[in-house]
Amino acid sequence: MNRRTFFKTTTASALLLAHSASGARQVKDKPNDEGILAQCRARIEKHRKGRGTIVLRDTLGRPISRAKITVEQVRHDFLFGCNFYMFDRNGDADREEKYRQQFKALLNYATLAFYWAGYERQRGAPGYAYTEKVAAWCRDHGIRCKGHPLAWDHPASSPAWLPDDDAEIARLSYGRVRDIVSRFKGEIDIWDVVNEATHLPGNPNKTRLGKWAGDLGPVEYVTRHLRVAREANLTATLLVNDYKIEPAYYEILDAQRESGKLLFDVVGIQSHMHGGVWPLRKVWDVCDTYTKLGLPLHFTETTLVSGPRLGPGENWGATTSEGEAKQADQTVKFYTTLFAHPAVQAITWWDFSDHGAWQRAAAGWLRSDMSPKPVYDRLRSLIKGEWWTKLTGHPNALGIFPLSAFYGQHRVSVELPSGQKSVTEIDWRHGGRNRVEIVVV
Repeated sequence: MNRRTFFKTTTASALLLAHSASGARQVKDKPNDEGILAQCRARIEKHRKGRGTIVLRDTLGRPISRAKITVEQVRHDFLFGCNFYMFDRNGDADREEKYRQQFKALLNYATLAFYWAGYERQRGAPGYAYTEKVAAWCRDHGIRCKGHPLAWDHPASSPAWLPDDDAEIARLSYGRVRDIVSRFKGEIDIWDVVNEATHLPGNPNKTRLGKWAGDLGPVEYVTRHLRVAREANLTATLLVNDYKIEPAYYEILDAQRESGKLLFDVVGIQSHMHGGVWPLRKVWDVCDTYTKLGLPLHFTETTLVSGPRLGPGENWGATTSEGEAKQADQTVKFYTTLFAHPAVQAITWWDFSDHGAWQRAAAGWLRSDMSPKPVYDRLRSLIKGEWWTKLTGHPNALGIFPLSAFYGQHRVSVELPSGQKSVTEIDWRHGGRNRVEIVVV
């Protein structure tokens, strides 16, 4: 399918074009940014928490009413993440330790790099050992991993050694996807399979992979890689990812169907905001639009900088106190809006530290010396504070303790008047009954 085909008159295209035309303007009968934020607390309560009960029994099945119950969250179901590209690459042991400790203290999701040109600098010698080390660290600290990206026409992911032979490029690209997804099954089960297919016609990146992909056509290019990834891991979560949130992207996604079912599991949406923050109206409209595909949304690459742009290209100034204050305020509003939208399941920041950040911009939640910026502390107060279950109480005469908790894993501590204690780990599930019976021995 070529670009002209994308823009044929369809319901999806008309819908997306309407959103694009409205831009950041106030839409009639729709709330502005302040109105959206005003509704977020109630939406978060509705979509991110669930009511249920904890029932206490003794070994004879009798209710325990005289007890103190403490429920504290251990991990969110919602994925709060960041690319994890500086792991073991900081060149400074102290800075490396700070990077790791502050990452795991706040986040439960890490994006690991699979850019083909760097990952397999020499043909036949992919960097599996490094990935295995990073994935093992994440596993040990309860952090889920995603691989990014498997197929991308950018020079970073189109090795210089690729042959001038389309059939061989196809064999190599599909083989790479198959090998990586199957090799890391169980360790990495979430994948950005295809990255930025919307710009393929014309091969703007001027790569061999881009020429082959453009000639194949963006829809077929995406479809073939998705099929290979699915065959390699039937239970993997597969994404298509793009920065062009426009009709072409929706059309590519909507075309990925076999027997009416989409070939991927999650819509990936990039939100780099080096040039300025998105109005919250736009954020909400983008979510509503892509929700129409019937799949969850992941905001895969989010950036808001805390330093000034000094010129074109990678010409950025260092972080400033004024920039950090704006970054913190804007990021909190952005995250609050996304956390309030029921279709969003994950947000990934880009990058965690200013050290080595993309475009050399002050994009991190940490400064180059790994000291936290205000945005880190503000988000921690949300992710591990306001949006984190922590409550204490007592069951009723029937041993029942009703509660409303954020979805995720929780630790339930029970203490009897005798001093006897019991600790139980529970999962609080979206759509689940959430009735947990604990027998205190």
